[in-house]
Amino acid sequence: MARVEEPPLPDAGAVADVVRRMRAGGAGVPARDGVAVFNRVYLRVTRALHGRLIGDGGFAAAEASRGLTVRFAGRYLDAVEGVADGRRAPACRRPLFAARGHPGVSPLQFALAGVNAHVGHDLPLALVDTCRARGVEPALLEADFDRVGELLTALEERVREDLMPGPDLLDVAGPLTHLVESWSLERAREAAWAAFRALWGLRSVPELAEEFTDRMDAGVGLVGRCLLTPLGCGRAED
Repeated sequence: MARVEEPPLPDAGAVADVVRRMRAGGAGVPARDGVAVFNRVYLRVTRALHGRLIGDGGFAAAEASRGLTVRFAGRYLDAVEGVADGRRAPACRRPLFAARGHPGVSPLQFALAGVNAHVGHDLPLALVDTCRARGVEPALLEADFDRVGELLTALEERVREDLMPGPDLLDVAGPLTHLVESWSLERAREAAWAAFRALWGLRSVPELAEEFTDRMDAGVGLVGRCLLTPLGCGRAED
């Protein structure tokens, strides 16, 4: 939160670079690895966003939305690349990295834990970065934030359909169904927007902004730990 200077606004090519980095990050990683599961989900989201951001996707502020998309993805990619280089992940992602190979955690749990960390932690910070970089107030991004949320909601539904265990596993999937239905992308998005507004209001008080960010990071990590509770049902085929 101490940064004031930001790099130039990313263009459509920068969004394509995000896709490239995601593909590179997933190369050579076992398909059932928990981080790889989320990476595939997020790559799908980014591809869909890329088409809308470089075309006439109905965004009220397309340039700002491109910048938001790149900064949003960049926080996830920086965390993954940082762990690969031996650095510690943010608290919001530590449960996912710790459990990434656990046989009792399902692909659906990995995907939702990754989305939880990305929306709950990265999105508020990316929103702040985008407003600072463009010198604008939060209201400029609200309409596009809502449009991105609509797309994320639709993709979350597809993720649940693709990764939920099939009928032959229904007897052991009861706890899984209860667990994942306890988490809501819409509620996570609302919390992210509220956190963004709070951080924006604290931008002139760096020490409080830093403390708020740390506690937000830890709180999102706690939810992620719950989402990754081993259920002993094995891991369904991708």
